[in-house]
Amino acid sequence: MEALKLLAIFAHPDDESMGMGGTLAKYAAEGVETHLLCATRGERGWFGPAEENPGLERLAQLRTLELENAVRELGMTSLSFLNYIDGDVDKAHHAEIVQKIVTHIRRIKPQVVVTFPPDGNYGHPDHIAIGQFTQAAIVCAADANYTDLDERAPHCVSKLYYMVDSETFINLVAPFMGDMTFQVDDQMRGEAPWKEWMITTRIDMAEYCHAAWRAILCHQSQLPTLGALVEMHEDAAVSVLAMQGTFYRAFSLVNGGRRPETDLFDGLR
Repeated sequence: MEALKLLAIFAHPDDESMGMGGTLAKYAAEGVETHLLCATRGERGWFGPAEENPGLERLAQLRTLELENAVRELGMTSLSFLNYIDGDVDKAHHAEIVQKIVTHIRRIKPQVVVTFPPDGNYGHPDHIAIGQFTQAAIVCAADANYTDLDERAPHCVSKLYYMVDSETFINLVAPFMGDMTFQVDDQMRGEAPWKEWMITTRIDMAEYCHAAWRAILCHQSQLPTLGALVEMHEDAAVSVLAMQGTFYRAFSLVNGGRRPETDLFDGLR
């Protein structure tokens, strides 16, 4: 049987650890190849005093190092960047970024891809954009007539998942997070939790959440975004993280139905 491979495609350093660190650590520990493709290096993600902002280039270097450390904590197989600027992913030329993603898909050959849902979890334009570009790339990667940057053979992804937050999880963390809304142009956006019946896949990864917490702590520059959660004792934080691991199966070529999955590789093992 072919080696099992999972490719997570996100927008910023920290998306992987804060969003599905426990799941990534679980699969890595079980011998699944876990790969991360990050669209940006988080150049605009500064939450300290404005006068101390190191600027785009230095912050990118800092957050790249944080992500490299987090990936090691999670035991992941590889980390790659698309090298777009934080906040500008939705402005990327569509053909260029899709071709880049296709090249990585064909190189890695994952059976499972995980990315953001259509709402980007809470409306972040970068999240929405990378989710859309990823879905386009999956289609192109399977097309024998499509040429990627390395001219590799086509690859057909078997399953696509959205990393989603359930109502139960958001209701638990909301009191610790404060105001979870932010402005995009003339709109106020915020968390849009998925109802429990919408969740197709729940991963039991509680025993790997200590690794996930260590990975989160690697992202020191982003800890202010966690509010009071970051002040929790590790055991309490881990119990919160254990409530993640919720996904929506956007498509599958190997299974279907209403039965809730407990494995992203259901139908492939």
